Amino acid sequence: MTRFDQAPPAPAKRDDHVFAAWAASAAGELLLDVRRSGFEGAELKDAGDRAAHELLVRVLAEHRRADAVLSEEGSDDKQRLAARRVWIVDPLDGTREFSEPGRDDWAVHVALWQEGELVAGAVAQPALGQTFSTADSLVVPPRGGRLRLAVSRSRPPAFVEELARELDADLVPMGSAGVKVMSVVRGLADAYVHAGGQYEWDSAAPVAVARAAGLHTSRLDGSPLEYNRDDVLLPDLIVCRTELAERIIGAVSGQVPA
Repeated sequence: MTRFDQAPPAPAKRDDHVFAAWAASAAGELLLDVRRSGFEGAELKDAGDRAAHELLVRVLAEHRRADAVLSEEGSDDKQRLAARRVWIVDPLDGTREFSEPGRDDWAVHVALWQEGELVAGAVAQPALGQTFSTADSLVVPPRGGRLRLAVSRSRPPAFVEELARELDADLVPMGSAGVKVMSVVRGLADAYVHAGGQYEWDSAAPVAVARAAGLHTSRLDGSPLEYNRDDVLLPDLIVCRTELAERIIGAVSGQVPA
């Protein structure tokens, strides 16, 4: 079987922000190799998930061996609940898009939770050759024109069309949850509102990056997003420009049952 197990040398500094960006980028480069391997369909999805997971677990074991790891593709070791530091990773977010030739809306997520808070994170978009991280000074571009809501291209929440009408907003469909959050960071959308099922690894790294960029992040009711919990289901979130947060939370409260 083809092996995908190479990673570039790790950064010399112990800086967790730099390390998260390096790890996400390394996994992203590996995924580009997997994508060029000749695999297709389910075989390509499986190969991508496996290769990126194995690389991230390996580099974390080598360079952050004292830390716990929660990965979408790994077993959930509950010892992480007593750990001071936990890396929360999604080796391949947007597997469907990864398997479709030409699509760039898939990502790699690497986040560090420490003593109750997300303290570092990176989201790599390998097909764009970009990694967004808390190591960078991120500035969200000014907003202009109609409000834009990032939404799932394949599984949009049932309430989102009515929400868009209430907010007088345009819907912008795209893949990966991380890509949708980064679209707000990049100024391609003004908000991402989701309900109906996600897990901690879907949002940890994107939320860390969004917070570093000065964006609002919360549950649909405005309560904080919490990570490294016993139940890793984290089904809803809002990521948006701070000046829109109160308006969006108010609009969502009338659309989603309590």
